[in-house]
Amino acid sequence: MSQMSFSDFEYAGKRKQTRRERFLAEMEPVVPWSALVALIEPHYPKAGGGRKPYPLETMLRIHLVSVRPSHLPDTPAEGHGVHLI
Repeated sequence: MSQMSFSDFEYAGKRKQTRRERFLAEMEPVVPWSALVALIEPHYPKAGGGRKPYPLETMLRIHLVSVRPSHLPDTPAEGHGVHLI
């Protein structure tokens, strides 16, 4: 791996946080990840007999990001003056 330059290092701290990163940071203290993993783990596929499954906590986070409650407006539409009533 190549060493970061001074400008790369300075820019890395100023990078704008994505909506996904902000959402996951907000959900971290709210969602009981260990309780959900313990509840689902007995039913989650085990490795063997095919392709290795994704880690359970990763799949939970992907599912949480992909499912948006229907009563929330799309955030890109908010910026353009289109509001759902």
